[in-house]
Amino acid sequence: MMYGYGGGWGLGMGLGWIIPLVLIALVVWAVIAIARARSGSAAGGGAADRSLAILKERFATGELDQETFDRMRKALER
Repeated sequence: MMYGYGGGWGLGMGLGWIIPLVLIALVVWAVIAIARARSGSAAGGGAADRSLAILKERFATGELDQETFDRMRKALER
């Protein structure tokens, strides 16, 4: 007699590892998403911010005049 054990064909023990695996995957995903958001590499303004910083640097070193700087800055802001 089994007295109530084994009636589920072992699914509880056989598939019991799925829940911890899913929880670990969610934690890893959340950590990566937070890290990307803080570093600015997530989709959005990361590349535009870097481009504007390079443009400002070129203007500050005298490589660009005011008119060229304004024209390129407006093009980046679109």
